[in-house]
Amino acid sequence: MTNLSHVVQDERAARMVLSMIVEPDDAVTGRLLGDLGALEVLRLAERDDAVTGLSTVEAQVWRAQFERSDAQTLEQSIVAAERAGIGTLIPGDKEWPSALDDLGDRRPYVLWTRGTTSFLARPLSDLVTITGARAATSYGEHVAAELASDLANTERIVVAGGAYGIEGAAHRAALASGGDTIAVMANGVDRPYPMGHRELLERVADLGLMVSEVPPGAVPTRHRLIARARLMAALSTATVVVEAGARSGSMKMAERAQELGRIVGAVPGPVTSATSAGPHRLLRDKDCAVITDAADLYRALETRDVERGSSASLLMPERTVSSAWEMRLL
Repeated sequence: MTNLSHVVQDERAARMVLSMIVEPDDAVTGRLLGDLGALEVLRLAERDDAVTGLSTVEAQVWRAQFERSDAQTLEQSIVAAERAGIGTLIPGDKEWPSALDDLGDRRPYVLWTRGTTSFLARPLSDLVTITGARAATSYGEHVAAELASDLANTERIVVAGGAYGIEGAAHRAALASGGDTIAVMANGVDRPYPMGHRELLERVADLGLMVSEVPPGAVPTRHRLIARARLMAALSTATVVVEAGARSGSMKMAERAQELGRIVGAVPGPVTSATSAGPHRLLRDKDCAVITDAADLYRALETRDVERGSSASLLMPERTVSSAWEMRLL
């Protein structure tokens, strides 16, 4: 293996290189990053020293990830990303989202960005994740759009994953309302996915923010899609599941959000609809708020803050709540 540590001279570049070599959500790499820093992790990968917390065999498996690395290619990739205007954030940066630190050893090594990174410096209470089925019903897309629009009108940031169905409806509604939205990708920010949402995601990058923990050029894989769920859950004060199958990725995201102590909400739907099976399961089995509109979400947030002894009100302004209810009665 070429000596990566001789090519990479600072923490940022080292973290960029790590994201190009090691798959996301690797707790071993995350622990070593926290203990040693990225430059020393690369040096450790090049040596035969013992790795704290790993057996000899486990250390060999961990080092095997680095064996096919080509320093020159990685360096060229970093230069190409910079020329393309793709930014990066690492822990310690002013706009690094501190909410991701709640992930501990599983926080991302680096965030690759296109757009307004200042969104990530906003208070956790300003961000709400909306997720759900790709094969959504017209009912689900309508509810997701209404919720996203109401959140945008109260200057909250709508977080979603850019997928077909619920997430696409949430992004479109936030943009149409003149609001802010973040697309968290499981692929490189230079190649919007799915292709059918290229125009939508390019608008998100222009007017909002597109962010990923995997490097430019990376394609979505099952592991990366699963890993992304923890980022979407951690970034926001609440995750709302509009429609989802009982074993879907959106349900995994809700589980991650609950583990992190975030609010989880679910939208009830027809009992005959397979796409409502997931939300109904959350409402039946979990500590989950019933969400029919943004007012329900704000009440759930207010209740949580009262229980925690916080005096800060997150309620939607009264005029907006009234307007939302009036619109539902028309």
